[in-house]
Amino acid sequence: MLKKIYNWSSSWTGTIVIVLTIIFFIAQAFVIPSGSMKNTLLIGDMLFVKKFSYGIPVPRIPWLEFQVLPDFKGNGHLIDGPKPQRGDIVVFRYPKNDSIHYVKRCVATGGDIIALRDKHLFLHPHEGNEYVKENYKDYKTVEVDGKLFIMDPYRKDHPGIHNDPSVTRDGLQPYQLFDMLPTQIPEGEFFMMGDNRDHSNDSRFWGTVAYKFIVGTPWFIYFSWDENKEIRWDRVFRTVGSIEEDMEGKNQEINHKEGIY
Repeated sequence: MLKKIYNWSSSWTGTIVIVLTIIFFIAQAFVIPSGSMKNTLLIGDMLFVKKFSYGIPVPRIPWLEFQVLPDFKGNGHLIDGPKPQRGDIVVFRYPKNDSIHYVKRCVATGGDIIALRDKHLFLHPHEGNEYVKENYKDYKTVEVDGKLFIMDPYRKDHPGIHNDPSVTRDGLQPYQLFDMLPTQIPEGEFFMMGDNRDHSNDSRFWGTVAYKFIVGTPWFIYFSWDENKEIRWDRVFRTVGSIEEDMEGKNQEINHKEGIY
């Protein structure tokens, strides 16, 4: 029996079935095409996407984007799973063209209220004011119409998030980079933003992402090279978490040298 399985798996048919099964249900290769997630993820990072993080998406043949099975549940998933959480980096299909994959950070989930003021992100979680007081004691908060909003709620934990000081209102930049009126996120949908805040095409411009477009989350970087095709060995076989830890360590070292505590 084992010999038959081995022989089958060694055949062209067996190999194709195994590879497609992995791609459909476990992991799929993804290349970072833009700088919207810099400095957390860089152009040229090649990573595996963990496709079972948020359920099992309806499988499609890569490159051809041919859907193999019908969307029985109507939500883009064969099996439902946990939904993206605030702060997660998520790979998803662009809602305006679902053959294109995007990677951004989830900054708000259904029921949350978010706003932008002078590039600062403000979040009122759907759990309410007591949740904010209990879980965001070290963050600056502001109260608007009786609701507590956390100012820049992700920057302490995710050091790759940053703004470009050269992008100013005087530069005729899109207003969405600077200000957004308080907006409540619809249930079952997610607001996505790039860590490279002033150079990211994200939910500020085209709206929220429904669960049916969610694909997975980055697993680890299996290869990385820069624009000159020089290999970035320090990023190979690294997870996002370990890269963020390195960035945090470097920031602390810089602050220590500059006497900032």
